[in-house]
Amino acid sequence: MKQIMKYSIFHIQGGIGKHIAATAVAKAIKNNHPDRKLIVVCAYSDIFINLSFVDRVFNIGNTSYFYQEYIQDKDSIIFHHEPYYTTNHIHKRKKLIENWCDLYNLKYNDETPELKFNKLQFDVSKTVWGRKKSIMVLHTNGGMMTTDAKPYAWTRDMPTDIAQELVEHYKKDYHIFQITKINSPKLKNVEHVFATPEQSLSLMELFSIFLHSKKRVLIDSCMQHAAAAMKRKSTVLWNGTSPKVFGYELHDNICTDIPYDFKLPGSYLFDFDFNGNEVEYPFADDVKLYDINKIIESIDKQ
Repeated sequence: MKQIMKYSIFHIQGGIGKHIAATAVAKAIKNNHPDRKLIVVCAYSDIFINLSFVDRVFNIGNTSYFYQEYIQDKDSIIFHHEPYYTTNHIHKRKKLIENWCDLYNLKYNDETPELKFNKLQFDVSKTVWGRKKSIMVLHTNGGMMTTDAKPYAWTRDMPTDIAQELVEHYKKDYHIFQITKINSPKLKNVEHVFATPEQSLSLMELFSIFLHSKKRVLIDSCMQHAAAAMKRKSTVLWNGTSPKVFGYELHDNICTDIPYDFKLPGSYLFDFDFNGNEVEYPFADDVKLYDINKIIESIDKQ
């Protein structure tokens, strides 16, 4: 009798940070269904290729003969639901990864994201990021990486004045990399790393900066997920998004105090748009969003 092949098929859509978080969900799928080969279909395949619990990775749109290979006459479980549009996520009741596992009826055993570098990637990283001084990373601007994306999104990006203050405080002792978009505000006395499709770095090369960094100040974007996946404790600044949903206990999460006497005319299921709708900016003109001394205290403890 011919043996029927058994597969778990995990489809992921969305941004880079969501893909990194999804590595924890992939791990939970494999732990719940260890007898099945795990097939991942996603937008950023580099993130999954080196992971031991993933058997095969396909880029979305590059799935020739997929149905006949993994679906037709096969014993396949499909994991293709969107966790963002669930009650627990919208009400911020659970972290993204745990809620994602609940959506698939998976037993969640505190699986965390994982990034793995092969030897060649590790060797290349030393050439890309090696500097005479200790390395500090500031990820100031995230979100969409296209060159026509909004240069500054108040809901997630680091205030430029705060970032420059940090540079002036640490520039003597650290070589500081600013990870940003090519059309976003540029800090002085730093080396710029542009997170755009035009950059020559691969995703894994970009993430490998954390293999060599001593200090990290990040925002709610892909780099804070990558730092968590690599077990690199970081200081993460939060504004319009919440560490209750997207954050990690490993990090020191510093949040603004958002007032609640404001209107959200453009909001439907979520409070603030990831890209920062300027008309919904809730702060007074003279409000300093973060206490610089609190941030410095957090950084010095890394």
